[in-house]
Amino acid sequence: MAAAERITDRIVYHGEGPCWSQQWGGLRFVDMVAGDVLTLTPAGEVTRRHYGDVAAIVRPRTGGGAVVAVERGFVLEDADGTLSQLPELWGADAGLRMNEGGCDPDGRFYAGSMAYEQSGGAGQGRGSVFRLDPDGSVSTVLTGVTISNGLGFSPDGTLAYYNDTPTGRTDVFDYDREGGLANRRPFAQVNDSSGANNPDGLCVDAEGGVWTALFGGSAVRRYAPDGTLDAVVEVGARQVTACTFGGADLDELFITTSRENLADDDDPAAGSLFRHVPGVRGLPVLPFTG
Repeated sequence: MAAAERITDRIVYHGEGPCWSQQWGGLRFVDMVAGDVLTLTPAGEVTRRHYGDVAAIVRPRTGGGAVVAVERGFVLEDADGTLSQLPELWGADAGLRMNEGGCDPDGRFYAGSMAYEQSGGAGQGRGSVFRLDPDGSVSTVLTGVTISNGLGFSPDGTLAYYNDTPTGRTDVFDYDREGGLANRRPFAQVNDSSGANNPDGLCVDAEGGVWTALFGGSAVRRYAPDGTLDAVVEVGARQVTACTFGGADLDELFITTSRENLADDDDPAAGSLFRHVPGVRGLPVLPFTG
């Protein structure tokens, strides 16, 4: 079992959605409920930009800039930094917000919603997964989800991996441009009787391995393409939220963590960024073509 290296202080409250892009010159990730996107440069400097009450997930655009899922929809950032807020996807239900997502091989951007209130099953099935197309249209591709998390695609682009955290497992879909996400089925059972290993964000490596962050489990696990567990990376914080490959050779695994709902003196490394070199390369980030 390997261990990740802590590379920052406690810089976020609820870190999520890490993403490496050469056009950014480094790593971006979100401090979700602060509404900020952070950039970690190769020199180790960290900068922030505020996008709204929530910044749930960020991905690059092919023409420069970024697309960001905010509390109730999407924001487009142009190459010059100009921000454009797209119409809100819902207005009447203030109890929902966006959570995790990603882009598909055809350049479309996905983000899943969840309820703020989760205690006692209050959020069960209230979320959906939305897809933003390059022409600005939005469609709903999944309903009845609870805590929508990680979305990643196989190296050949024919499979999509997805976590709805309370299910305790990673699921897999067949994918093509016309059919979209289809034939959902279990890929790997992540949670166990302890209830601690909750699947959060994920990414996929160049060999087809699926790396899943364990919220409450102090680790990231790698599942082989056949769904069997074949590697574990220990993380020095309990609430591990997401991971992505980055670095010039895409051979570094960056890992975000959270101190959400923790006392200040509980879990001192929570809210820090971690890094590990696992001996396998990742896939280049899939950008939004809009």
